[in-house]
Amino acid sequence: MHATASRIAIWPRTGLALGGGLLLGMALQLQQAGLLSAGIYALFVLLALVLYALVAIKKRADAGSQVTVLLAAAAFAWGLTGLRALLFVSQALNPALEGRDVLVTGVVVDMPQVTEAGLRLRLATEAAELDGQAVQVPALLDVGWYTSAYNAQAQVPELQRPPPDLRAGQRWRLSLRLKAPHGSVNPHGFDYELYLWEQGVQATGYVRATASAPPPQMLGQTWAAPVALARQWVRERIQAHVADARSAGLLAALVVGDQRAIDRNDWDVFRATGVSHLVSISGTHITMFAWLAVGVVGWLWRGSARLCGWWPAPQAALMCGVALAWAYALFSGWGVPAQRTCVMLATVAVLRLSGARWPWPWVWLLTAVVVLLWDPWAMLQAGFWLSFVAVGVLFATSIAMDLRAAPADAARASAAKDSQVRRVCRWGVLTVVHLLREQWVVTLALAPLGLLLFGQVSLIGLVANALAIPWVTLVLTPLAMAGVVWPELWTAASGAVALLYAGLDVLAAWPWSSWSAPVPPLAMGMAGVLGGVLLVLPMPWAVRSAGVPLLWLAVLWRPALPAPGEFELLAADIGQGNAVLVQTAHHALLFDTGPRYSLESDAGNRVMLPLLKALDVRLDTVVLSHRDMDHVGGAAAVLMQQPQAALLSSLEPQHALQQLRHSERCEAGQHWAWDGVEFEVLQPQAGAYEGQPAPKPNALSCVLRISNGRQTVLLAGDIEAAQERQMLADPATAAKLRADVLLVPHHGSKTSSTPEFLQAVQAQHALVQAGYRNRYGHPAAAVLERYQDLRIHLVPSPRCGAARWRSAEPQNVACMREDERHYWRHDVP
Repeated sequence: MHATASRIAIWPRTGLALGGGLLLGMALQLQQAGLLSAGIYALFVLLALVLYALVAIKKRADAGSQVTVLLAAAAFAWGLTGLRALLFVSQALNPALEGRDVLVTGVVVDMPQVTEAGLRLRLATEAAELDGQAVQVPALLDVGWYTSAYNAQAQVPELQRPPPDLRAGQRWRLSLRLKAPHGSVNPHGFDYELYLWEQGVQATGYVRATASAPPPQMLGQTWAAPVALARQWVRERIQAHVADARSAGLLAALVVGDQRAIDRNDWDVFRATGVSHLVSISGTHITMFAWLAVGVVGWLWRGSARLCGWWPAPQAALMCGVALAWAYALFSGWGVPAQRTCVMLATVAVLRLSGARWPWPWVWLLTAVVVLLWDPWAMLQAGFWLSFVAVGVLFATSIAMDLRAAPADAARASAAKDSQVRRVCRWGVLTVVHLLREQWVVTLALAPLGLLLFGQVSLIGLVANALAIPWVTLVLTPLAMAGVVWPELWTAASGAVALLYAGLDVLAAWPWSSWSAPVPPLAMGMAGVLGGVLLVLPMPWAVRSAGVPLLWLAVLWRPALPAPGEFELLAADIGQGNAVLVQTAHHALLFDTGPRYSLESDAGNRVMLPLLKALDVRLDTVVLSHRDMDHVGGAAAVLMQQPQAALLSSLEPQHALQQLRHSERCEAGQHWAWDGVEFEVLQPQAGAYEGQPAPKPNALSCVLRISNGRQTVLLAGDIEAAQERQMLADPATAAKLRADVLLVPHHGSKTSSTPEFLQAVQAQHALVQAGYRNRYGHPAAAVLERYQDLRIHLVPSPRCGAARWRSAEPQNVACMREDERHYWRHDVP
């Protein structure tokens, strides 16, 4: 043991160079837009090993050797991470299989997720066939199995067989329509493709459970996923035993890690109060579980002289606590945050068992290195930075040590004159004080980081966490876990959930429960994080006060707005639908709000609201071109969060959105000016609303012209050939069709974009907002050819992501997928 300790104790001498180099190498590799060849990565790994061997042979620790160690570690981490990425990419879905009906045999390896739209399941593939021939598909697929009710609402012209009662571990033969992982790419948006990369998923798809497809066939129950099967059984018992869906969802999240069981509105409450980390299986839960397990195992172990003679109680308790924490993480779904926490706990346990006594910065650095060697892409996740910055701050402020030592010192000091009751009370008061101080320090230090990552800071987080942490940790979670053995305890747990929600709802309803600000650039955001850390460090106030101006850099930053007389537009990447943000110097307009993805998800909540919040946009007007769901699917969410915005639309008076916000009817001839920029409605004519028979929604689509006299944009909605001809027939309207940028009518449908219309517009750029491999085939091949013949620059959102155009730079359209390329993102052909 002492020999091991001496060997490990050597590490801190070059630990900073070695650990810093490994982190640097991984960070540099994650910035690559594309991957290089395996030979180049392998060469860097080999070079790193040679350099490190030379330093080890010299056994010197001078500055030159430390630089060599840093460079060698960086080269090693860069090359190794690149090789891992190449290995993963080599197993990607063959593009030739996209959109084809592939017969796949596989095992359900995780709990199926029940939604109002059907089921979502994770399938580990065993075999695949296309037209009777064996083909290779990725090892792990994310699959949807939709119900006929959902598809009827989404206008799918197929009769779906409803999904059965799926169980984890079942083997199925399914006809799947597959495609490469593809998500929306928007400023400050969720990176769905990175999420699937970390999950090991390289293809998504849906079950072709139609009359024309081979029927799904269940081949039997296996024991390939026993943990997932047990989790599913526990989740079903919770749902059967707890009548209140809200309580059942939270209990399922705490016990088996099913975060999707929590309603979206409840997540909004958790974020507003800053307690989201408590209601998911996070590092906090696993660390607390390990701490409790160490205490219980140590107490039981010390009760047996034979066990203590075989292995010292502290070491046995530590190993058992870590092992039980790993078991808990596995049972809760083995999510990426849980994996990071388990690796961190195992690293710290090895250090302690080895007898090494390292300064806290080296321990902190080592755990970060080990966690990132396990999963380098965790460096891109908000949870990684939140957890490690919090741990580092607690280490630096010595709160963890104070929490252990202060109560014991106080008890010993008062032992001679205080009664047992008074000593316990004193210990309790000091413990509460230290816990509150710890929460205050973490809240202050992480506030700038929360602003950088989410654009939001909970102003009542300190109060909410002070109440929720002991309640969730000491009451709710133990009751929820014990209910697995004695289900009657879930009744008490549901009561504890009700009390928790009652308190959080009151706090979240406070007008100033959270504060939002635009997400600052990375440099300013990191300056703000440094400022927050400086304010809580145990240093002289002269030094700590330097954190204030750094904080203000992040807090006061605002994105640049167009100059008076200029305007810009951002066509969001929302899939199949329209959503275009238009900004002038002091005003903002949103043209359509994107689609409804499912019964519980829409572009408003998923894309537009985070985007508007991150850019600090306050809408003056929302224009809903017509009632189709791919244009108004996110309207309710946007209108609720932007109550000041006026609504202009072609919606019928009885439409549900009219109950939420009465709209003014858009009619040709309406116009207004903002900051030297003219807005004018060109379509529909006022009499079109009274047509008999009632016109189709597309015929009433609002067409908006925006111009500053030098550059013009035409937002055409879903007009078709008849409306295009109608505008061309009116000389006054036809004269206004000339535009620099055209939002392609009806997403490029073959029923629109007539040659005559395109000749009149003479656009330089044409934006196509359409879903990747959408079922409508938009944009149609014939339409694409028309644009190409006229040499119009076509900008399709699946290939571009969010597209930004500025009247001050009319020749350029910035595509986020191109400007922020990453190798894990789908390279659309």
